[in-house]
Amino acid sequence: MKQRVLVVEDDAALARVLRDNLAFEGFDVEVAGNGHLAIDLARSFLPDLVVLDLTLPDWDGFELFGLIRQAGTVPIIMLTARGAKADKIRGLHLGADDYVTKPFDLEELLARVHAVLRRSSPGPDQIVLGDVTVDVRAMTVWRGAREIHLTHREFELLRYLSDRRSRVVHRTELLKEVWGYPDAPSTRSVDHAIARLRKKIEPDPAHPRFIHTVHGDGYTLTPEGRIDPPSV
Repeated sequence: MKQRVLVVEDDAALARVLRDNLAFEGFDVEVAGNGHLAIDLARSFLPDLVVLDLTLPDWDGFELFGLIRQAGTVPIIMLTARGAKADKIRGLHLGADDYVTKPFDLEELLARVHAVLRRSSPGPDQIVLGDVTVDVRAMTVWRGAREIHLTHREFELLRYLSDRRSRVVHRTELLKEVWGYPDAPSTRSVDHAIARLRKKIEPDPAHPRFIHTVHGDGYTLTPEGRIDPPSV
């Protein structure tokens, strides 16, 4: 089931960009251009996350934040052109899960959306890939009774892909979120780490069942397993 994101943004062009890109990331997206519609959708759409612009034509964003939160503990990322430190502090004190100031980098916002959802919906304690079992809490990997050694980076890469199972994860996102680079450098680090992971967990690394390359984009993990056709 797709995770649901409600975008509350009165700038129609920006709202369209956010809707299209979030949908491309695999989310079910609804957009509200005013506070009244936002309240209605918060109750009917039941979003897993809200991206909330604080500057709306009919509501004060901070008041709207409180009304949305009355319906439950849905994570909220505040989005605003306000650069004042006091506004950011107020939003975070109210319980906002993150705060992004316009203008912003779209990839950064998408990464923050995934990060907030990951914190609010932690991944499974165990990942099963064929005859390989990953114990997330203990940070151990086993094939039957034999433990498979993964480096810390390899383990975090596998866990990150698993939390986004069946979704394409771009190389730039992996470099930022797993490697910790503030900007994605020109490097083959991700590709080399994926190759090492495949050798350790895939039955046939040349024809992977679980970790798949999406050419020009990145990688996706399918725990149920499938065979990619051979390259020609």
